[in-house]
Amino acid sequence: MGKLISIPFAAVLRWLYAATNSYGLAIILFSLVVKLVLLPFQMKSKRSMVRMGRLSSRQEELQKQYAKNQQKYQEELQKLYMEEGINPMGGCLWSFLPLFILVPLYSVIRMPITYFMGLSNEVCNVLRETAVTLGYAPDQLRNGAYGAYEQIYLSNFISQNWTKTDWRAIEGVGDRLIQMRYNFLGVDLSVQPQSAFSHFSFTPALVGLILIPILAAGLQYLQTIIISKSNGQSQQQQASMKMLNLMMPLTSLWFCFIMPAALGVYWIANSVFMMIQEALMGKFYTQKLNAEEEELAAKRDAERKLRMEEAKKKAAQQREQEAKRPKKQPQKGGDKKPPTTEAGRVADRPYARGRSYRADRYDEKE
Repeated sequence: MGKLISIPFAAVLRWLYAATNSYGLAIILFSLVVKLVLLPFQMKSKRSMVRMGRLSSRQEELQKQYAKNQQKYQEELQKLYMEEGINPMGGCLWSFLPLFILVPLYSVIRMPITYFMGLSNEVCNVLRETAVTLGYAPDQLRNGAYGAYEQIYLSNFISQNWTKTDWRAIEGVGDRLIQMRYNFLGVDLSVQPQSAFSHFSFTPALVGLILIPILAAGLQYLQTIIISKSNGQSQQQQASMKMLNLMMPLTSLWFCFIMPAALGVYWIANSVFMMIQEALMGKFYTQKLNAEEEELAAKRDAERKLRMEEAKKKAAQQREQEAKRPKKQPQKGGDKKPPTTEAGRVADRPYARGRSYRADRYDEKE
């Protein structure tokens, strides 16, 4: 499955490299292409996240109201989401799509001869044997297997010694072998930034190499801040996400130090494009949702006024009908019975006389 995804990625990256003749610029443009392809999905995710952010105040009210009953809080929260037509997982799932791009892209960067050039392992072995005769020292592990980034080092060595032998004359190579220009703005994108510490010196190349993971981490942190603000999250929600906002930049710093610098360039470009995208989409959907809410409020106000007018009309009709009805005539004849208060009165005590009243009940017997 990974190869099926890596092959089209390699084809796009190879086409961009042929158009720009720069490996670093090709990776930056590849990041832009990925952004454009994923834009419809991320627009759907952004809309959902902005709508959830606008409910943050109501969510906090529910949290305070049901602080001692988490089950009731979850039920009311789900009810609120259903009323607003929000799927809380809809925004999160699409947000993880860019992470799945890193795995196949890492394979393309790590194995340029296999994926970028489309050559077989047998041809790669022949290229390695030829390079050894020119002074190439393969990166080997203790068990004899070649290292993870050995194809990068081999392709870089071939590019640096491109005129010393006819590489394309090797059987099975042909025009598919590409002279890789890993140098980008004075930085060798084929090496890992952590290797700079083994022979560090204040040269532009090594300083630039170390700056790549630092820039990646800093931009990742700035990206999380822009995303949270563009989503309309409250200060309480931003505080709860503080640990995650710190973990992501630290993760970026670690991976970009131990992986080839080319992947760090992709990480930086992806963060820059992501910040621009989030700022623009956040502003767009905030204005759009404001307009929708104003339209909905106007519609509800019109419906309320219509109900009030209908109620007034109904009340007026009832008054007209009551006015047209004949008035009831008072009943004639018959003496009115004395009220119960008077029939049962004893002195100033109403209702004191019961049914079995006898005046001499308490008289002394002689």
